[in-house]
Amino acid sequence: MGQDTRVAGHAGRMRFSVWPSVNQPWDELLATARHAAATGWDGVWVADHFMANEPGPYPPEAPVLEAGSAVAALAAAVERVRIGTLVYGNTYRHPAVVANMAATVDHVSGGRFVLGIGAGWQVNEHEQYGIELPPAGERVDRFAEALQVIRSLLTEPTTTFDGKHYRLTGARCEPKPVQDRLPILVGASGDRMLGIVARHADAWNTWGLPHQIVERSEALTRRCEAAGRDPGEIARTAQALVIFTATDAEGERMMGGAPRPMIAGTPARVRDIVAGYAEAGVDELIVPDPTLGSGQAKLDALDRYLDEVARDFR
Repeated sequence: MGQDTRVAGHAGRMRFSVWPSVNQPWDELLATARHAAATGWDGVWVADHFMANEPGPYPPEAPVLEAGSAVAALAAAVERVRIGTLVYGNTYRHPAVVANMAATVDHVSGGRFVLGIGAGWQVNEHEQYGIELPPAGERVDRFAEALQVIRSLLTEPTTTFDGKHYRLTGARCEPKPVQDRLPILVGASGDRMLGIVARHADAWNTWGLPHQIVERSEALTRRCEAAGRDPGEIARTAQALVIFTATDAEGERMMGGAPRPMIAGTPARVRDIVAGYAEAGVDELIVPDPTLGSGQAKLDALDRYLDEVARDFR
């Protein structure tokens, strides 16, 4: 496979991955992913949404590509890099469907798939499609069961599960993934969800700046200790928007008014902020592409990030 596909464990470097928006046309998403693979990025992630959500860079009526179809296509069309979902919403698909999709994409990719999954949250999608969005507590309970179902289907010959939300009897999922243990990444920030990460995940993901990652990572470590799990078995991944500016003062102003965690400034300032992620123990830093422009301008920004920022941490 060429590329090191390990998820857990800090191997003395930080990985850098691209998160191309599913709101852009397929040709541009594919071009971004192929450029990332050709220039040395480590992974490509795809969000799982059916419509945009305000506030955000895209209006609710903007077109959206479906995540399962997109990762399967990327797995076939893009070489070397890991391909992952960031993250599948559990409320949208039965976990048996997700397990079969994940195993198939792992075969298409030759063993490069990472299954990112979360409890589900976006209200407008559930309302418009008539998909049930349970209260937060029930949603978390359902998610914990779903992870058990998925892991069993991906590893065991048959799965029988008698839960409150899911029931399977002698269920099969064949073929099994190419990877002996297909990595499961869980997107989470709250304490209860971090408890699920501690029990079931190979990797954890959240939005945040370094100081936020430190606090949540320490909370995850406490949850691991309570569950009897080695915290080092769970990779830490994070993302923030990125914008290069002419001056650091301009970058600081943009960061202060951003609706999402943002890294902004000259390459030197961006590099200093990225150093904070490394010090926080982040294994993989993910760069969303909506703030990088489009076409060649975006590809140039990705190259600049690798050349002037990421090289010091690899």
